[in-house]
Amino acid sequence: MPHHTPLISTIVVGLVLAFILGAVAHRIRISPLVGYLLAGVLVGPFTPGYVADQGLANELAEIGVILLMFGVGLHFSLKDLLSVKAIAIPGAIAQIAVATLLGMGLAWALGWGIAAGFVFGLALSVASTVVLLRALQERRLIETERGRIAVGWLIVEDLAMVLTLVLLPPIADLLKTSSSDPLMLLEPLVITLGKVVAFMALMLIVGRRLIPWILHFVAHTGSRELFRLSVLSIALGVAYGAAVLFGVSFALGAFFAGMMMAESELSHRAASESLPLRDAFAVLFFVSVGMLFDPTIVFRDFGPVLATFLIIVVGKSLAALAIVRLFRHKRATALTIAASLAQIGEFSFILAGLGVDLALLPERGRDLILAGAILSILVNPVLFAILDRRLAKTADPLPPPVDTPTADTPAAAMEVKPRTMTDLSGHVVLVGHGRVGQFVSAKLQRSGTPFLVIETNDGKTSELRQSGIETVTGNAADPEVAASANIAGARCLLVAIPDAFEGGQVVEQARKINPGLPIIARSHSDAEAEHLLKYGASTVVLGEQEVAKAMLGAISDRTAPGNAAADVPPVDEPPGTSASGPAPQPT
Repeated sequence: MPHHTPLISTIVVGLVLAFILGAVAHRIRISPLVGYLLAGVLVGPFTPGYVADQGLANELAEIGVILLMFGVGLHFSLKDLLSVKAIAIPGAIAQIAVATLLGMGLAWALGWGIAAGFVFGLALSVASTVVLLRALQERRLIETERGRIAVGWLIVEDLAMVLTLVLLPPIADLLKTSSSDPLMLLEPLVITLGKVVAFMALMLIVGRRLIPWILHFVAHTGSRELFRLSVLSIALGVAYGAAVLFGVSFALGAFFAGMMMAESELSHRAASESLPLRDAFAVLFFVSVGMLFDPTIVFRDFGPVLATFLIIVVGKSLAALAIVRLFRHKRATALTIAASLAQIGEFSFILAGLGVDLALLPERGRDLILAGAILSILVNPVLFAILDRRLAKTADPLPPPVDTPTADTPAAAMEVKPRTMTDLSGHVVLVGHGRVGQFVSAKLQRSGTPFLVIETNDGKTSELRQSGIETVTGNAADPEVAASANIAGARCLLVAIPDAFEGGQVVEQARKINPGLPIIARSHSDAEAEHLLKYGASTVVLGEQEVAKAMLGAISDRTAPGNAAADVPPVDEPPGTSASGPAPQPT
């Protein structure tokens, strides 16, 4: 069997380089997307050395697009959009219009036609979902007013791009000609819209019931493997069926598959099960985009590159700032929205690729879009850092405890400010609120023990705050998150997350902050227990061992003294599952 094939080498080299450069990008506190794009540049035809197979990369990128759009649909929240519809819908539409006109102006200056300018401007108008959400999550802004507006704005932009991807192919020929016959536009539009309506009707009537039923049926089999396979099969199968049977794009089919799956109570589990494969193919998508980029354009077309960059970072931001202020929102909210939108990403790449494929956009336009994306993603963290410092000097820091506190706003709903310590001291810090974390927090509540929860899932943190439990959103291994939870002044740390690798990072960070802190962690094996103890855990609870103890304890409780229970052997303590000395008692 040959060990070198184009498919294997493209996947392996692309992922390995993306990992290396993505890790470097993360280390210097910029988006890993930059690393993924640069990995594509290195394996592309415009740089020396190994050149990946462009055709195979494009096929892999198509799967990446499907899974990206599936993820967008899976996390689409009509409720969130409606809560900020008064600003998000008109604001996003106006900002898209301004950015598109600016892009068309640059295209006209470069001698391109109206069609090229239209596609070019649209590609510059939509922000990256990945970059925007990461910036908001790092500052714990998702649950604030400005965070909800930014996410709602993003949803409107995404919906506009989905509509564009559907309508652009049937009107491409008309845009390339100078004919003014309205029938030429009407016929393809009617046919396309008819197919889209038929597909949407099928999904809303049949898919809305069938897809959640399939998930529940498979979940009851108890097979995690089958459940994961069902999620991926639905995502890919609906996308492919939409393209083959209805002639609509893979993107729209995947988006609706995600929306219908979101109707199920198992949607969170579906999202987590599909995340690894979605991430892997999304990385390959960004690598394939990077392969199309000719880095010499930065020197050959410095003026157009600079103009493109300024449209994204300055033009879009000023438009968003003015729009938000016109709606009488606070300056901090306007500045946050402006900084959030000062970049472009995955939808811009998809639209640029479609424009080139339809001969609407020249390849030079795609290169300018890629250059603008890379530069804007690089600059975006700097803009947020400047914004953080500026607002920190004013009476309106980023973020305030609650954007607009009212008399009926519960105190528990107020967020802990970034880099500001909780008021709790001598408390228990609980990391993770899954099945184990829920049992622990219930016990702590009943005993009246002061505690707070560190959780990465925004949905769970929102529910916890509503129930009156103080919560910090983020990764407990992050020094800022650990500082917000006041681990230095805590009584005990309980690491209830099931991932021992992540748990080890949390333990290591906490031990650096508080060398004498009792730290209790959970594990599923002796190897995991040794790993956690190595990084500083005081006690490690081995799940299987505790189950065995409980079962044998139940035998003892139900058997009279001196009977068979006396013959029940004790459970052997695996070496290294607990530190010497008694385990700390948090309650």
